[in-house]
Amino acid sequence: MGGVRMMLDIKTTMVSVMTVQHPFHLAFPVNSLDKARTFYGGLLGCPEGRSSDSWVDFNLYGHQIVAHLAPLETGHQATGLVDGDDVPIRHFGVVLSMEEWESLAKRLRQAGMEFIVDPHIRFKGQVGEQATMFFVDPCGNALEFKAFKDMANLFAK
Repeated sequence: MGGVRMMLDIKTTMVSVMTVQHPFHLAFPVNSLDKARTFYGGLLGCPEGRSSDSWVDFNLYGHQIVAHLAPLETGHQATGLVDGDDVPIRHFGVVLSMEEWESLAKRLRQAGMEFIVDPHIRFKGQVGEQATMFFVDPCGNALEFKAFKDMANLFAK
């Protein structure tokens, strides 16, 4: 009976995670607000919010990301191996629907984006099967956008 209860709790938790959205806030360094505006506002299509001479807010799929002018803090260095790909340890992004992910991958390819990890499917045939891609913004920040074959497996083991 405990196993059944645990499965129900996991399913209830998964439903809660997927239906109740709390916008995430992330502040990150950039070496140019103009480059950030062109990349996040232009290429990624993130609407701009408030700003000052030293920072600018963007709406990244309903999440608040804030580019702060801090040139000495930009760039990524450390990487780690994930399913055969050498990925940047410090990165951020969004889990999209498969349709949104495919559309974004197509738009980035058409724009000539140089990928750290080309768009592809990883963990094929496993519970966590997902589409993924990694790239850097013009200020050196690494981003990952992904989509799960089955979004209910977002946190599955």
